[in-house]
Amino acid sequence: QVQPVESGGGLVQAGDSLTISCVASTRTLNTYAIGWFRQAPGKEREGVSCTSTRDGMTYYSNSVKGRFAISMDNAKNTLYLQMNNLQPEDTAVYYCAARDLLTTVEIMCESVIGDYWGQGTRVTVSS
Repeated sequence: QVQPVESGGGLVQAGDSLTISCVASTRTLNTYAIGWFRQAPGKEREGVSCTSTRDGMTYYSNSVKGRFAISMDNAKNTLYLQMNNLQPEDTAVYYCAARDLLTTVEIMCESVIGDYWGQGTRVTVSS
């Protein structure tokens, strides 16, 4: 199992918090970077937050900076995205992806680059 598996999405109200998870194989976590992406209805997929598995560098998009936090539990092979103060514009399918080639977290997130993608988990924020 190389593809990540996301979970934890759901329906929340504006201002609520939600944490989504991504279980990755040891092989996936041995890649260079792993991150969260999202795709809202009718929009292109965008990078939300990416983190290096080698040096701890982390990237957040401007739209989530200060509200979302990415973290990794290596013992559980799990990547998390804690989302606070959710807004209707955060409504999207959230995907976890890992990058198998040397890539900065900025390039991975801004260019939406990943070699292993999960199936996504849907987050809906009502106003």
